[in-house]
Amino acid sequence: MPFLYSFSIFFYTTLIKFAALFTAKARRWVAGRKNLFALMEQQIDRNQPHVWFHAASLGEFEQGRPVIEEFRKHYPHYKIVLTFFSPSGYDIRKNYAGADHIWYLPADSPRNVKKFLELVNPSMVFFIKYEFWFNYIHQIHKRNIPLYFFSVKFRPDQFFFAWYGGWFRKNLQKISWLFVQDESSLRLLDKIKIQQCSISGDTRFDRVRSVAIAKKEFPLVAKFTNNAQVLIAGSTWQPDEEFLIQFINQQPLKLKLIMAPHEIHEERMASFQARIQAKSIRFSELSEQNASDADVLIIDNIGMLLHLYQYAHVAYIGGGFGKSIHNILEAATFGKPVVFGPAYHKFQEALDLIALGGAFPVNNYKEFDAIVQQLFAQEAFLKKTSEICNTFVIEHSGATAIIMDKIATQI
Repeated sequence: MPFLYSFSIFFYTTLIKFAALFTAKARRWVAGRKNLFALMEQQIDRNQPHVWFHAASLGEFEQGRPVIEEFRKHYPHYKIVLTFFSPSGYDIRKNYAGADHIWYLPADSPRNVKKFLELVNPSMVFFIKYEFWFNYIHQIHKRNIPLYFFSVKFRPDQFFFAWYGGWFRKNLQKISWLFVQDESSLRLLDKIKIQQCSISGDTRFDRVRSVAIAKKEFPLVAKFTNNAQVLIAGSTWQPDEEFLIQFINQQPLKLKLIMAPHEIHEERMASFQARIQAKSIRFSELSEQNASDADVLIIDNIGMLLHLYQYAHVAYIGGGFGKSIHNILEAATFGKPVVFGPAYHKFQEALDLIALGGAFPVNNYKEFDAIVQQLFAQEAFLKKTSEICNTFVIEHSGATAIIMDKIATQI
């Protein structure tokens, strides 16, 4: 099995190199790893103690960020190494001030793993959520380096619990501690005799709470809202935008719309902006003179969205008519009821908020229109749903403290 796994890594990296001939993201993946070890040798000081955090992409980084920042606060003498698997995480956070070194993760081949660990020589390692790279796990264990996974959620359909999953289960035994999100994950691990685990919850709650407490303000966005009712649509894709365009073009209520597309390619943005009948403006065009004139504000940059929910009354979260919804907690922490499409079942927070009455799944435009109209038309209903969302996030915060308490006994 180790040989088959390593061969699969070789095959995967070969495919990415081939894909790099055709796609920009694959090219960035390959280019980011070119001469990586030479760069590491040049930058790292082996006389300093290092702690290594790894995130797959931007979402996992944001999930791990509270732990990274608490670790730095409590143990400032450690240098922090942060790695990303995906260009979408690295490109946006390559200048993150909370880490001393930010690199791509070398592919999980035996040779790469040994070289990486020899260079970094981490005192401990943290993997965020689902990044199970088994050659790394094996070598970290072999070198007696403490390895922690946090904010992990296990599902019965994962290969760890399949009849052929023996080798994968053995690798789980090599992890020093698994901080899982919920009781169901703990029960699954207990069935395969994994005992070095405990429930911490999900650090995403801590991250969004910290954003709400120390929120950035955008005076021009506040001026755009002009005390009107505001619907914000975050991380939208084309099917979501069809709903929003239809809604804003025919809605009888006098409200404003903030749209933050998941992708901000010029051609796509220009296409849906041309179909909006109301007056629209992009954030890059906002000024003191024109901010309050438009009814639709289009966010044409990345990084603002999680702070913009403060300006809305209701949030629509995109992705639910595709693979899966995006982060609903960023809106909920500001006390905004959330509406989203049908692909939400993998997210416990969505299931919980639906049950509590703070989130509303929709299957078509008719359902979308009905719930949004109701939220804006019924003040008491809007207030109740807002309170449900805010309370939900507060009550589920605290995972970072649990993780740090455990680490304090090991460091």
